Amino acid sequence: MIGKTRQIDAAPRGVLVPGFATGAFCHERLAPCAALAGLVEHYWFVGWDMAGLPARQQETLPHPNVHLVVEHEAEGVYGVHTARYSKTLAGKGFAFGVKFRPGGFRPFLGRPVAQIADQRVPLASLFGASGMELVRELRALADADAAALPRAMAEVARNFLLARLPPPDADAEQAAQLVAAIAVDPALLTVEALAQQAGMTQRALQRLFQQYVGVGPKWVIKRYRMHEAVARLQAGAAPERASLAKLAQDLGYFDQAHFIREFTALVGKPPGAYRRALT
Repeated sequence: MIGKTRQIDAAPRGVLVPGFATGAFCHERLAPCAALAGLVEHYWFVGWDMAGLPARQQETLPHPNVHLVVEHEAEGVYGVHTARYSKTLAGKGFAFGVKFRPGGFRPFLGRPVAQIADQRVPLASLFGASGMELVRELRALADADAAALPRAMAEVARNFLLARLPPPDADAEQAAQLVAAIAVDPALLTVEALAQQAGMTQRALQRLFQQYVGVGPKWVIKRYRMHEAVARLQAGAAPERASLAKLAQDLGYFDQAHFIREFTALVGKPPGAYRRALT
């Protein structure tokens, strides 16, 4: 059994294509057990069946998290992905992942998480032969009952991580709490304000984030502003000029043009065009 692992029902943030009109697609997230809750944010499973249908492109704006991922043809630990992430879904396949809390993978990695940003590190490089055994165990489950598959994979990953549970790390917990503070407080818009809230210098804050999160605090602030913009547009915020100006102001941008440039560079289209594409 997975103990107190439970399904997470809240909609994930950062998914730029909320759903597909055709094909079978599922996305489940499962909370970790208590022993891993300080390090793991959740397990996730994506399965798709596009047999006989055109391939579809799924895009996301990743969070400041490290992921351990096993797919039917690929595997690895992925550092924080700083750009828009695209995945072509064709045929039938799956991806299972462990999303670590910000700072949560540093005790496993043993070196600054910034060193693996925008990189894939093979599991064998980090965990040796046992890493590849984990891959084999997860892939062997792929033919199991689809409804039970996410929990079965989460149980395998849980056992793997519990067997390698590192000692508590106060810096990892502080990093996670600071990232969480940015995520929930849209008024927290500067590194200076975050440093003051943390009771540390900006230089010390930068070092903490490079060591434990993998990107700087300014990047995290800007990314969560963009997550909020996408969420509001998906919820129906109108793309008219006046509404975009208000949205830019709410998110702390100096002007609407700056907001539109940053949104377009990251999402791939201006906010108005993105909102219209959702309908």
